[in-house]
Amino acid sequence: MPTDSLAAHFVPHLLLWGAAAFCACAAILWALLRTGLAWRLATDIPNDRSLHTRPTPRVGGWGIVPVAVVLIWLAAPALWLPALVAALLAALSQIDDRRGLPARVRFGGHAAAVAALIIVYPADVPWWVLTVMAVLLVWLVNLYNFMDGSDGLAGGMALFGFGGYAIAASISSHPDAALASASIVIAGAAAGFLLFNFHPAHIFLGDAGSIPLGFLAGALGYWGWRDGVWPVWFPAVTFSPFIGDASVTLAKRLLRGEKFWQAHREHYYQRLVQSGLGHASTARVWYLFMAAGIMLALWALNFAVPNQWLVVVAWAVVLVVAGLCIDRRWRRHVSRSGQS
Repeated sequence: MPTDSLAAHFVPHLLLWGAAAFCACAAILWALLRTGLAWRLATDIPNDRSLHTRPTPRVGGWGIVPVAVVLIWLAAPALWLPALVAALLAALSQIDDRRGLPARVRFGGHAAAVAALIIVYPADVPWWVLTVMAVLLVWLVNLYNFMDGSDGLAGGMALFGFGGYAIAASISSHPDAALASASIVIAGAAAGFLLFNFHPAHIFLGDAGSIPLGFLAGALGYWGWRDGVWPVWFPAVTFSPFIGDASVTLAKRLLRGEKFWQAHREHYYQRLVQSGLGHASTARVWYLFMAAGIMLALWALNFAVPNQWLVVVAWAVVLVVAGLCIDRRWRRHVSRSGQS
């Protein structure tokens, strides 16, 4: 079947799965808030590193993950392992949300999850390439958690990012119906979460939501690359606003000898919020970058390989310039306020 025909055939199918995920996630989270159970499962208590001032339930994962896992098993059974691992990571992260876990336990669980994915579904590449891929996937799991600190941000990245995956998997020269279905399910669930997370947020994602989403972003990206649905750069560009912010911030902290896993307020999105833009406007700015990067990535899929990489480099330059502008805004804010 031609690609255009395949995409047209699956659009109604995908919309139904996405709508089902949206409704199911929204219903679960509404029920948790309505009954008060959300507060008993996990609550975020603000501290001097938080961007928020009031206690808020961290139960977004309780809506997103069960819906995504069940619907992926129904709509895309070929992706049963990523869905199962996401559920296990959610369980581990819920313990962390409630009681706290040592960093070595958390990272060990993340590494085991990525190892299971690559061992069961190895790509036909040299072992050292798989090793590098594993390291990058573990980083993606954690950076998604690091970037979950402002209303509407992580949920928006999931909506845009997995929506981009769904479109690409449908229109690719090597389309993958299972990958498209799984992606739209996650995007739909993220949209349901955003009903309660956009500013002012009534629910936060929590580790039980952010860790599985980071894993699924990497797992589905790896799956699409492994099966030739998209080139290796596509997932990176799709999630580039998160990857760029978290990676640059990590590099700065490591160079200063700081513990990167400890809470802080040095991310670019945090500095936008603190410098006066606020949660809602910061989210909208990031949505613009998310949408622009994904549209650029989808457009570049039609190019020859060398030209694809030129687009990737050009987009990286745009993000670097954006980061420099945010740094400049932050320095002006600190200068005016006299804060350190």
